[in-house]
Amino acid sequence: MPVEPNIVEQIDEILSRYSEEKSDLIPILQEAQERFSYLPEEVMLKVAKFLRLPESTVYGVSTFYAQFKFTPTGRRLIKVCRGTACHVRGGARILREVEKHLGIKPGETAADMRYSLETIACFGSCALAPVMVIDKTVYGRMTTTKVGQILAEVK
Repeated sequence: MPVEPNIVEQIDEILSRYSEEKSDLIPILQEAQERFSYLPEEVMLKVAKFLRLPESTVYGVSTFYAQFKFTPTGRRLIKVCRGTACHVRGGARILREVEKHLGIKPGETAADMRYSLETIACFGSCALAPVMVIDKTVYGRMTTTKVGQILAEVK
């Protein structure tokens, strides 16, 4: 499959800010993930070559951490907490409401690539339970009414 020239240029630009130290692997992958919203195969191959690491090592590290994705995700990432405090305070209702508004289930991306939905075991904001996170913004003390209002604002 041919690689988009834009991806090659962008990963070259990212790599230009790093030394060839193996300890740079995770920061490089994180920056690439931030840039592309996932790790295209070509990016992983270029990173392996740049750091002089076996491709299997780059793949092994990237599959170990849940933060790394291997398929394109939506432009907006929505996460709903399923931790104990959120569960007790209605997290399941929040998740159902988000699913209803977006028409997708956790682990899915909308056909128009606008949204991806994930659940997380605990976001660490138990005092704000139930919690929903859109990109890097935390929304606490969620209600089903708030879900609709917030999703309308971020569209």
